[in-house]
Amino acid sequence: MFTSATPELILEAYRQGIFPMAEKATDDHYNFYRPIQRGQLSILDIHIPKKLLKKIKQHPYEVRINNAFSKVIDGCSRVKKGRESTWINPIIRNVFIELHQLGHAHSVECWKDGLLVGGLYGLAIGAVFCGESMFSTADDASKIALIHLCARLHKGGFSMLDTQFINEHLEQFGVYEIPQEEYEQKIKTQMKKPADFVLKNLSEDVIITDYLKFRDDHS
Repeated sequence: MFTSATPELILEAYRQGIFPMAEKATDDHYNFYRPIQRGQLSILDIHIPKKLLKKIKQHPYEVRINNAFSKVIDGCSRVKKGRESTWINPIIRNVFIELHQLGHAHSVECWKDGLLVGGLYGLAIGAVFCGESMFSTADDASKIALIHLCARLHKGGFSMLDTQFINEHLEQFGVYEIPQEEYEQKIKTQMKKPADFVLKNLSEDVIITDYLKFRDDHS
């Protein structure tokens, strides 16, 4: 049981293959977890349902990165129908905001008429992106953010997209599991490889268009 966190502690935990979670949002402590099986998504071969693909091409939302990280993590931690509890407590929230300020944690956001309507956040270490949580207040916003994340990871040279666990929401995208020991072996090398999440000189439209074209050309 831990009652405080530093960016250094959290980064080292992820390098060891473990991650922090609180049992509920009101907890003043958290624990580190090492599951038996590890959820993963393929960055390039993630399954995109046909209706979602059509919607992505219509650009229903303005997609941005790192524009409102704290709002994204707050959206992910908000209790709502179907999600009556959350593992994001103030300790985890605050340390991830610190990690974001240091350039390690990132958000992908969907905006509509100046409002944040969905997004996701996670931690980038080398060529591994550890997805943490997502939220949506508009149709398919978190799903579109996820596909934009994969496009960005592909363009930036990432090799792994970790989801920690699998769930029904991720099953539609082809989430799969590998043994924790295999995951730990892979990240030993992949977390040391260079990758670029920000892609400073590329627009979001270019990144998603190139990604979808690449998928078509190699399908």
